[in-house]
Amino acid sequence: QVQLVESGGGLVQAGGSLRLSCAASGRTFSGNAMGWFRQAPGKEREFVAAISWRSGSTRYAESVKGRFTISRDNAKTTVYLQMNILKPEDTAVYYCATKTSLGIATNAYEYDYWGQGAQVTVSS
Repeated sequence: QVQLVESGGGLVQAGGSLRLSCAASGRTFSGNAMGWFRQAPGKEREFVAAISWRSGSTRYAESVKGRFTISRDNAKTTVYLQMNILKPEDTAVYYCATKTSLGIATNAYEYDYWGQGAQVTVSS
């Protein structure tokens, strides 16, 4: 079993920054990639960013490219999402997830374990 715990959410003004953390514990050796997803009220969960544990290769949604950065600390089995130049439309609950199969994925159904979510609210 894998446990994921997000932290770092909060309220920020438009143009500001936040950093989310996702600490993984348990059978982390079986995780191949970590992803961040978000879900705004009344909307479907959408992909934000993902990173490979081994290679560090990354992928981003077009809507966050150039503003968000995903990174990992393998020693701490923690993944970060640095969010800059935040916009009101970034307001959502942010979830981290890990997948045991190889490769990075942008589809939520490919991820096996999920955190509880962290609220990010961007005021205009």
